[in-house]
Amino acid sequence: MELRPYQDEIAKKATKILKEYGFVYLSMEVRTGKTITALETAYNFAAQRVLFITKIKAFSSIKSDYDNIGYLYNLTIINKESLHTIEENDFDVVIIDEAHGLAAFPKASKYQKDIRKRFSKKPIIFLSGTPTPESFSQWYHQLQVTDKSPFKQYTNFYKWANDYVNVTEQNLGYAKVKVYKYGIESKILPQIQPYIITFTQAEAGFTSEVNEHILECPMEDITYDIIKRLKRDKIVQGKSGLILGDTGVKLMQKVHQLSSGTCKFEDGTSMVIDYSKAKFIKWKFENEKIAIFYKFKEELNALRQIYGAENLTEDLDEFNNTDKCIALQFISGREGVSLRNAKYIIAFNIDFSATTYFQFRDRMTTMDRKSNDIYWIFAKNGIEKNIYKSVMNKKNYTLSNFKRECL
Repeated sequence: MELRPYQDEIAKKATKILKEYGFVYLSMEVRTGKTITALETAYNFAAQRVLFITKIKAFSSIKSDYDNIGYLYNLTIINKESLHTIEENDFDVVIIDEAHGLAAFPKASKYQKDIRKRFSKKPIIFLSGTPTPESFSQWYHQLQVTDKSPFKQYTNFYKWANDYVNVTEQNLGYAKVKVYKYGIESKILPQIQPYIITFTQAEAGFTSEVNEHILECPMEDITYDIIKRLKRDKIVQGKSGLILGDTGVKLMQKVHQLSSGTCKFEDGTSMVIDYSKAKFIKWKFENEKIAIFYKFKEELNALRQIYGAENLTEDLDEFNNTDKCIALQFISGREGVSLRNAKYIIAFNIDFSATTYFQFRDRMTTMDRKSNDIYWIFAKNGIEKNIYKSVMNKKNYTLSNFKRECL
């Protein structure tokens, strides 16, 4: 395995920035090779021990890149939930994959605090195809994990926001709260540009298209009946449990679940009440090698029941080396996973997040692939089409959308 010329060039440039400033941010679009570029940068940096923080589902592909190139430095791959298991901290370079996961604001996340506490003095390589998917205000806490941040003189987000955010107010009826999502791009960009390398699929020579198809699946009558009663009465008592929609958010969540045939009851238990979508996917894509994304755990159980263990896996290596289809959860499967071996990607449901939508739709894209087909399986007369309209326009689906469109 060899690096593509642009990956080698970016790695050399990144190494120079890392040596000069103590960190570098690789903002490279999905499938352009962030992982291999970061590994090469660590090699150019003459690192002996490298820590790679990523999601579990990306472990095998990172290890494969590392082995195929033949790097000789020691590589430790770990997920953020297991950081506490690392006893020594003698790494020469720390690579943080999907770094936008550090970007919560105005208060920092536990993940951000853990990284900062342990690795703030280490050379860091940040990786993300979407560094600020929702707001330029997301830059502060990402870069604040290193003591080399250009914003290090600001001891907290609120002090930084005084200079770099158009702070507004939102009236909630019972109180007014400050809103910090309007980061001032013209002020922030000049400060961070020396540390960032951006690279797009177009620059890499990608010519593939993503074709999205919407398929409607009729659900069982019982599913429509439960949704209708829940909207009307805000409560449905069944033999298996109580479904409660006594608040706007709970009602939206329950309608979302039910539209795909599953439900979580008030006592915390859950079940599949309608196998229509799983049956539809099995019938429509018979004998095809596909990747199926689901949102709720009972959707996975529905797929397991209809496909059987002999036809469905949740392991990427098994998917790549057998004829089995694969089932992945939207959040855990949307980042760091290549599905180039899938003929089609199937969405059992759809997430409220615009970020999830855009990362999910690029899972199959490679330089050599000219066309990528995604099939959205929406319940006939369900909530999914409304969610789709929001996220494809880069807006999260919210309670106000639900009230306006579904009630």
